[in-house]
Amino acid sequence: MKSHTQVVVIGGGVVGCSVLYHLAKFGVTDCVLVERDELTSGSTWHAAGGMHTINGDPNVAKLQKYTIELYKEIEELSGQATGLHMTGGVMLAATESRFDWLKSTMAKGRYLGIESEIITPEEAHEDMPLLDPRCFVGALRTIVDGHLDPSGTTHAYAKAARKLGAEVYRHTKVEGLEQEPDGTWKVITDKGDILCEHVVNAGGLWAREVGRMVGLELPVLAMEHMYLITEDMPEVAEINAKTGKEVVHAVDFDGELYLRQERGGMLMGTYEKACVPWSEKSTPWDFGHELLEPDIDRIAPSLEVGFEHFPAFQKAGIKQIINGPFTFAPDGNPLVGPIRGMTNFWSACGVMAGFSQGGGVGLALANWIIEGDPGFDVWAMDVARYGDWATPKYTNAKVRENYSRRFSIRFPNEELPAARPLKTTPIYDRLKAAGAQFGAAFGLEVPLWYAPEGVKDEFSWYRSTDFEHVAAEAKAVRQGVGLTEISGFAKYSVYGPGARDFLDGILACRIPQAGRMTLAPMLKEDGKLIGDFTLANLDDQEFFIAGSGIAEEYHMRWFAEHMPDDGSVAIDAHGAGLVGLSVAGPKAREVLQPLTEQDLSNEAFPFMSIAWMELGMAPALVGRVSFTGDLGYEIWCQPEYQRYLLDLLLQAGEPHGIRLFGSRALNALRLEKGYGGWAREYRPIYNPYEAGLGRFVALGKNADFVGKQAAQEMKANGGGKLRLRTFVVDAKTADVIGDEPIWHDGKVRGWVTSGGFAHASGKSVAIGYVEKEIADEANGWEIELLGERLTAQLQAEPLFDPEAERMRG
Repeated sequence: MKSHTQVVVIGGGVVGCSVLYHLAKFGVTDCVLVERDELTSGSTWHAAGGMHTINGDPNVAKLQKYTIELYKEIEELSGQATGLHMTGGVMLAATESRFDWLKSTMAKGRYLGIESEIITPEEAHEDMPLLDPRCFVGALRTIVDGHLDPSGTTHAYAKAARKLGAEVYRHTKVEGLEQEPDGTWKVITDKGDILCEHVVNAGGLWAREVGRMVGLELPVLAMEHMYLITEDMPEVAEINAKTGKEVVHAVDFDGELYLRQERGGMLMGTYEKACVPWSEKSTPWDFGHELLEPDIDRIAPSLEVGFEHFPAFQKAGIKQIINGPFTFAPDGNPLVGPIRGMTNFWSACGVMAGFSQGGGVGLALANWIIEGDPGFDVWAMDVARYGDWATPKYTNAKVRENYSRRFSIRFPNEELPAARPLKTTPIYDRLKAAGAQFGAAFGLEVPLWYAPEGVKDEFSWYRSTDFEHVAAEAKAVRQGVGLTEISGFAKYSVYGPGARDFLDGILACRIPQAGRMTLAPMLKEDGKLIGDFTLANLDDQEFFIAGSGIAEEYHMRWFAEHMPDDGSVAIDAHGAGLVGLSVAGPKAREVLQPLTEQDLSNEAFPFMSIAWMELGMAPALVGRVSFTGDLGYEIWCQPEYQRYLLDLLLQAGEPHGIRLFGSRALNALRLEKGYGGWAREYRPIYNPYEAGLGRFVALGKNADFVGKQAAQEMKANGGGKLRLRTFVVDAKTADVIGDEPIWHDGKVRGWVTSGGFAHASGKSVAIGYVEKEIADEANGWEIELLGERLTAQLQAEPLFDPEAERMRG
């Protein structure tokens, strides 16, 4: 066994072996995998082995497509059969709501290169004769769908990695991890120590235990998962003989079932509502190639539906029931990437769909280790999407919820209740009493809209019960003044003698003068966006930054990676330790001015000004800026002042008709200004010129900021292949939400990033990326929504206040 190596991968399941293979493939052959038992001795060996490209997040879908395309490559290199069966499949809808979801799923595939087709129940029956077409309203035919041999595939990864120079140590248990002062990791095993530069936690069922070796509590939990295998079925033999092929895969969402052929019988698995966690606090180290006691009564309700929807199962004998543990993160997506505050410690766990996602996870992580960047937009899988609020009890509650809803519809206006409320601000109860309907963002309860007595959200793909009330909120802002809580934004203080130079080096904008703010893009080395902020200069040694709340941990990790080591700069992420309110609308100044001695006139306190001032008796940091695109002010204060300020502002605003509004109205308002947001319009796959942020990239400033050279080259070469554009859509009863295809002259030429109804303008709006060559074409646009191509009109200027007179006046 080696005593020194570049990378140690802990865990010999499909994910760990994929990471090892990709590292070796990309030239890091000085790497080893350490497995406490045999390869696959966790969740991998008893997996059903299904795979598909369909995923709610299109960026994850791309990685799933890559994973499936990889299997032939590793099979050829390793000489190890993967048992690959590409059968195709049908995804079934028993309700119109599910059928609408399938139509949206097919539409996403248009721009992802994922082939699928909407079909009738009768056509689904022709493809998969075991189903009863009377039980369904429609289906989606999938092409890249199938199953494989979990053990053979894992060994194919491992053998391919070994052929490229990597090493695998079986029956070698990791007992501890220590990091030397120079950053070198000591991996302590029962067969000796290994010193290395990087450690990858691909521990699967033991990922929590490996994390705890370095003081990390990962939000991951194992759940019991059951599937059954039938005796040989004559119906299966008949289909095989008639078609010359295997029975295609089937997913029955409303029955919470998945099915595929297994030898002469069928495999049927379920994600039952009455789910059960396994080994909730710690995983026994001696657990291996073992199964859990089956509990057929627990899955009986799903099986009853299955026997109704697939009648041949009523006569089939059950040969075996498999019950084994699989790990899940709270939202069901993997936990991948570097851990903030730790040098070269990497997460690759929580990969529930290992045979759909394992290759993509290995690719992204290997890229990240070698190049410093995953090479893809992996936000949906990034471990940084969770903070320290994701405690074990939170994880337990959310994983149970996610598992039980694995095949349930998540409507665009649906908020899931488990583990909530967790984090709240001091005015939570006041807003709730006013009718606030809350969502959770990075664990914090944020008001979405305000419902009258007896009204609540009814979840739908279509305009719902909130529509008229959100409209009233939005119009109140445009016509007078509104008040909203903004505590959900991320807030950072950057200070110290080196603060200005540090920010000049990581932000692409010019640093504003004291008392001023600016929009601040942050770029990666490749010139693409890794952040967008509002940057405020308070006094040249202290700066205030506001950004996306969900990306706080993500951005703090980036800041930490680029901090100077001379102690000249400090960064605080305030979280809920700094809270906020915003007043916006043409009467906002009239509400605020009587509360302060500060002159708020346009001459004394123009747009993008910021200052500490007293509002009534409370000290507050007030910036003249608003995401509504209207005259507005953001007010930041310590939590102990927030209730006082809420009362003060509501009282001062009463003569002006002030109204509370939530984030759904804010979304409607920003859409009619064409404003983008993080994780939608601004993501690491877009460059600032594509995103319309090029004017904020100060190529002429002296500082050699991160991504400057790449941005210079991008601009010189035309600024990328895409352009962000806004459209008014001829929508009647539903509005786009994101990821819908944008058509031009009969071809898909882009995709929607976000949208909704701009209530104050009375228009349905979509924002999205299209190919640069056609980005300014006035006509020929359509946007696909719920299976229908709707006429869309390119909006060359904002619907509201195109000259920004209200915002700046």
